[in-house]
Amino acid sequence: MPGRDYRELAAVFIGGALGAIARVGLNSLADPDPTRWPWPTFTANIVGAVLVGYFTTRLLERLPLSSYRRPLLGTGLCGGLTTFSTMQVETLDMLEHHRYGLAVSYTAASIAVGLLAVYLATAAVRRVPVR
Repeated sequence: MPGRDYRELAAVFIGGALGAIARVGLNSLADPDPTRWPWPTFTANIVGAVLVGYFTTRLLERLPLSSYRRPLLGTGLCGGLTTFSTMQVETLDMLEHHRYGLAVSYTAASIAVGLLAVYLATAAVRRVPVR
């Protein structure tokens, strides 16, 4: 990769590893069950949405530019923590077990609460005066 900053790539790897470790920890709290609400994935995705709203706004609007903060915290940590693909597999499992209401409510809540989480985190960062 000509002209690539490998330190930035390392920041993504480190952040991704930390996010993935956090997600594995959350997943260990409950066994997968397609007939119940998947709290570990839902929690990881909402926490990730709050963090990405906070980090993105704070890093882009409030702190001096750093070429490593955003890849480490946004792409890496939040990307490793959150998991859209697992949400889709869980939703498909719910549908296959004829839990249609659960599948629809899980998908709708994941999107709505995720958007609300990003919005609230962004608004909270913007309310704090810049020093």
